[in-house]
Amino acid sequence: MFDPDDLEEIRAGREEWQETEVEPVIERFGERKESFTTDTGGQEVDRLYTPEDVADLDYQEDIGYPGEPPYTRGVYSTGHRGRLWTMRQYAGFSTPEDTNERYHYLLDQGQTGLSMAFDLPTQMGYDSDAGMAAGEVGKAGVAIDSLEDMLTVFDGIPLDEVSTSMTINAPASVLLAMYIAVGDHQGVDREELRGTIQNDLLKEYIARNTYIYPPEPSMRIITDIFDFCAAETPKFNTISISGYHIREAGATAAQELAFTLGDGIEYVEAAIDAGLDVDDFAPQLSFFFNGHNNIFEEVAKFRAARRMWHDIMDERFDPDDPKSKQLKFHTQTAGSMLTAQQIENNVVRVAYQALAAVLGGTQSLHTNGKDEALALPTEESVRTALRTQQILAHESGAADTIDPLAGSYYVESLTDDVEQEAYELLEEVDERGGMLEAVEQQWVQRQIQDTAFDRQREIEEKERIIVGVNEFEVDEDPAMDVEEVTEEDERRKVEGLENVRSERDDEAVEATLESLREAANGDENIMPYIIEAVKSYATVGEICNVMRDEFGEYQAGGAV
Repeated sequence: MFDPDDLEEIRAGREEWQETEVEPVIERFGERKESFTTDTGGQEVDRLYTPEDVADLDYQEDIGYPGEPPYTRGVYSTGHRGRLWTMRQYAGFSTPEDTNERYHYLLDQGQTGLSMAFDLPTQMGYDSDAGMAAGEVGKAGVAIDSLEDMLTVFDGIPLDEVSTSMTINAPASVLLAMYIAVGDHQGVDREELRGTIQNDLLKEYIARNTYIYPPEPSMRIITDIFDFCAAETPKFNTISISGYHIREAGATAAQELAFTLGDGIEYVEAAIDAGLDVDDFAPQLSFFFNGHNNIFEEVAKFRAARRMWHDIMDERFDPDDPKSKQLKFHTQTAGSMLTAQQIENNVVRVAYQALAAVLGGTQSLHTNGKDEALALPTEESVRTALRTQQILAHESGAADTIDPLAGSYYVESLTDDVEQEAYELLEEVDERGGMLEAVEQQWVQRQIQDTAFDRQREIEEKERIIVGVNEFEVDEDPAMDVEEVTEEDERRKVEGLENVRSERDDEAVEATLESLREAANGDENIMPYIIEAVKSYATVGEICNVMRDEFGEYQAGGAV
């Protein structure tokens, strides 16, 4: 990018500056720390960056233009100047009625997409009256048992006018089937349904643990969804390959990037092995990243992710459709960085994390409520979180030019550094036989656990300052209202489930579940059978239990 003679002059000038200006000051006053690193300690941060640090970059090959390979600067030619990111606040709690009310509130406040949170029983494939569900119904999200609940959640919300992201994994096939059934009930053409299911089981084994089935049948379900949606719901993103939870578990930015893209490679290979053409499903793959604290590291991570995925798809799978090489992603601000102490500080943290996501070119964004370290967010804190995005969009200027930090010696160098470290990790994954093997060997989990341990030690020893937690503390924080889900809410939910069971056609339910069992035991695509079971008002638990019987259940170390 620069003339060699210019670089030599810059190098000489830097050395002179270091000797005459910097060293005397350091000798007299020192610096704040012996060494500086990015937020997760993955990258050493130099005192100064110059053209010398980006001398090996080729603009056309390594950076390029927005909307053109290798997509470092974004997958769309007009970036956020053409269309703002989707403001998709994660919501869902207690009963379907409560969630419907919250969705209408958010849409009235200017939210542009829905994001659905499910309670833990639903995520684990249990009904609200199951013994395993006791005390957890509606706590971490909305409790969904049957199609009746899904119809209630989307009452008055036309599915051809909104896109919906559903954070659901092991039972993703069932909740997707319910969403499709709601669309059918509303008379919406399936080709018009827009949204995303997370459907990322590998990261469940790595970081989050809301799995049901062993890896092999889980991959079969995922590829069945790919195949079905390519034909029936082509605008629906069939998987959100999630680095978010990997980062929440303690990973560095480079680990988040490497293991997320490694999961993506595994899913593409599984789909191709199942007989699908890469261009039939790859354009609908989407990714989900964490928006963490260090603005520059996060922007570098997002830019590196796009470039890496383009090159990985191009070199490993050789698709014909350029969209198969484009990495599109949702961002959520870092829940693990929210603090229960001085919760007003979380508003500031979330704003900076959101800024990094916007500067990095995210396609959609969720901003956390300030009180989520304590409970589900209140209506007030949800509004503040949404307003944070709207201020970014309309007042900050951050969305007015595409990839505004491009060309920064620091950001370009950091993009290369994050990419290089991520590739080194991917090489080790390949040596271990791919992500599925590396996960089953617990190697990936150990890498993240080691990083998390080091981070906690740094906090305890005050090598890493968390404002309001280990420094700048106050004696007492003011009390605040928090959102609560009560025993009465759980009782009402269980009663509603009992009513559904009493009014449905049990013979029809049994017939659809038996058809699903036969399909699961064979090699047919299971999605049409799940949709029929859902429409007969079979419950999430009943459908998942059929697949538990056929596929088994997973425990760390093996299936049972």
